[in-house]
Amino acid sequence: MNKYNPQAVEAKWQRIWEAEQSFRADENGSGEKFYLLVMFPYPSGRIHMGHVRNYAIGDAIARQKRLLGHRVLQPMGWDAFGMPAENAAISQKRHPRSWTYDNIAAMRRELQSMGLAYDWTREFATCDPDYAHWEQTLFLKLYEKGLIYRKQSLVNWDPVDHTVLANEQVIDGKGWRSGATVQRKELSQWFLKITHYADELLAGIDTLTGWPDTVRTMQTHWIGKSHGVEFAFAIEGESATLPVYTTRPDTIMGVTFCSIAPEHPLATQVATRDPAAAAFIRECQQSGTSEETLERLEKKGHPTGLLAIHPLTGEKIPVFIANFVLMSYGTGAVMAVPAHDQRDFEFARSHGLPIRVVIQPAGTTLDPATLNEAYTGPGILTASGPFDGLDNETAKKQVAERFASLGIGQAKIQYRLRDWGISRQRYWGNPIPFIHCPDCGVVPVPTPDLPVRLPEDVLELFGQPGNPLDRHPTWKSVSCPVCQKPARRETDTMDTFMESSWYFLRYCSPDLKTAPLDRARVDHWMPVDQYVGGVEHAVLHLLYARFFHKALRDVDQVSCDEPFTRLLTQGMVRKDTHICPEHGWRYPHESTEQDGNLLCVECGSPIQVGRNEKMSKSKHNVVDPNQIIQGYGADTARVFMLFAAPPEQDLEWSDTGVDGAWRFLNRLWRLVHQIVERTPGATAACGMPEAPALRTLRGKTHETIDKLTRDMTRHQFNTAISAVMELINAASAHLNQTQAEVLSGEEAAILRELAETVVVVMNPFAPHITAELWQETLGMPDRLHAARWPQVDPEALVRAELTVVVQINGKLRARITVPADAPAAVQEQMALHDGAIQQHLADKNVLKMVTIPGKLINIVVRP
Repeated sequence: MNKYNPQAVEAKWQRIWEAEQSFRADENGSGEKFYLLVMFPYPSGRIHMGHVRNYAIGDAIARQKRLLGHRVLQPMGWDAFGMPAENAAISQKRHPRSWTYDNIAAMRRELQSMGLAYDWTREFATCDPDYAHWEQTLFLKLYEKGLIYRKQSLVNWDPVDHTVLANEQVIDGKGWRSGATVQRKELSQWFLKITHYADELLAGIDTLTGWPDTVRTMQTHWIGKSHGVEFAFAIEGESATLPVYTTRPDTIMGVTFCSIAPEHPLATQVATRDPAAAAFIRECQQSGTSEETLERLEKKGHPTGLLAIHPLTGEKIPVFIANFVLMSYGTGAVMAVPAHDQRDFEFARSHGLPIRVVIQPAGTTLDPATLNEAYTGPGILTASGPFDGLDNETAKKQVAERFASLGIGQAKIQYRLRDWGISRQRYWGNPIPFIHCPDCGVVPVPTPDLPVRLPEDVLELFGQPGNPLDRHPTWKSVSCPVCQKPARRETDTMDTFMESSWYFLRYCSPDLKTAPLDRARVDHWMPVDQYVGGVEHAVLHLLYARFFHKALRDVDQVSCDEPFTRLLTQGMVRKDTHICPEHGWRYPHESTEQDGNLLCVECGSPIQVGRNEKMSKSKHNVVDPNQIIQGYGADTARVFMLFAAPPEQDLEWSDTGVDGAWRFLNRLWRLVHQIVERTPGATAACGMPEAPALRTLRGKTHETIDKLTRDMTRHQFNTAISAVMELINAASAHLNQTQAEVLSGEEAAILRELAETVVVVMNPFAPHITAELWQETLGMPDRLHAARWPQVDPEALVRAELTVVVQINGKLRARITVPADAPAAVQEQMALHDGAIQQHLADKNVLKMVTIPGKLINIVVRP
């Protein structure tokens, strides 16, 4: 028997697969299509364990579908624009393009070393000129459709990356990539009308039954459809009114002040005569514009001196400029009900404003003087005049009707979702194909002039604040395509989420040179049958991609309504961290164990261990996938990743787990060789033998096939691999108990069938070793990836005998073997006569027996 050498085996089969283009998608063959896609990576230069897990999951699904006879499309490419390339240009004096393509080459080699079944003929990077060209083309099509516009807007400004961020890209008040505290800034920006699709996006969530509930819930919340009332307060001494929108008209009698955004026209008006108000507005501009950012702010305000008139009572209500109100949300003004809104409650407490309870929960009386937080639940109206005694849902309708009858308000539907701002003030992005002309205004670049290419001579422009394209001496100077007069290119580039919003479509026809998409080929492959990626993209990429897909449908580029039928969101890879009080994060080799304690090797200080932290370079707890692949082989890394935890759960890294996966593959290698050596000339069994031991062994083979078929459908890879381990154990035990060195007849046929089965069902998890065993050891004529998933023989699942667990008062005491057709009473008598059970029943009285025939017997006793 040859010793298992993963490096040699894996290199061999990777060469074969590449030379034969084994995984090139077949668009014309038989079999159902299956489009498997893992979210493409940013080319940072190195893969990490999160990549290994993600791609192993996707590849397992794709390979099994291929074995089931599907025509599989599994492509790979690169999400290649973005700030890290510009940062490299600054720190390394390298052009972003060369840095990016060098990283792509390095990461491609690493991915290929994993043996992933990708159709590399469809590979592209989003910074490729062709991709940029066709994205600009689609941009203009959507502009012509009226789905893209430009306007002055208050934006989230990242002061480190010097670019605009969408609300979804602001995490905890900081830029999603730089980590810098976000500021407000008013700029002229390009927007996509995602709000035009708000209702369709919301309704479509109900059709996404193959998506995790968490993601569907997150998107529903982000779209944020609400039913409310819009009405206006009169302002004492002013002709202007103060329109507000509220989802809680039932609390109208609890309004004690109004808040307006710092950018509200009334705030601007007050600032012209009140220097303190102007200073407060400038202070507010130092925070971001996202709702999440505002929630975390200390609630500050400045009195305007204006008084709003309550529309039903005539009460005079003070108006404040507040740092937690945005002009872009609703009307930029809020009716404040501090007893029933937490933000208003905090503001009222800090400014000494009245708190008036108008909703009393059932069975409780709230006292404003003793409230510690706002009450936002349901209840009965109180202190609300004609609405007293109504439940709050009924009151909402009656207040809305009262406003309508008075002609001061009306019911209105509103959304939390805002249009997608896609302008970014950076070099390394796809140029927005527009030209600014002093006479003609903003005009699109003519289609024959596409693509707008980035200038190459920019290295000297990096390292200074702002957009290098703004400072380029010649690139932005062009002639107006309408009047031919001197004009200026648009210097903003597109948000990188634009590229990831349609890349899955381009994979369907990446070789097309005359248009963005080949409609027939797109319709052939779309929608993506299984998408795999992180849950962190729930309201960024996934929502944008759904919107962009629908927009492209409306300009006749695609046919289907949703891009992704099923979604699998994998968990993170975690590992313990070591922290020294003197030196901070430490790598494991920088710690040493003495007397059961971990100490820093440098200073001897006790090491604090952080359990199951997310793998991160900054925390020094990353594991280099290349070291695992070089030491154990890619198949070991893949098997460990798929066996250690269900894909949707976080995975805890374990060095012993990697060793265990390595030992398991060696056992697989030895078993198949042993079977071939001891069953010369045997062919796989196709019927049931008479001998009980052989019937049991063949039954175990087909039970394993049945379980794996079901587990793979549910993506339960860990239990699937566990079932294969059990089958290998059963086969090894049988071989050890058989004295004959050469086996023949039914026994040889059953073992041969078992060996072929194990190799095929393990192929999605460990493709290299199984390909080698299939062809070189089992001597099969065709490649394993062209084989078929084994079929269950129903006769083999019929067991002659069953193993029944026997408990006494719920505690396991024995396992007995019973005839499969034995009645429950017979099984109970066999349990009572078992030697181990009789010992435990001595001096005890049996009260009753609870039996699940063929599975479990629980004997209930007392002394």
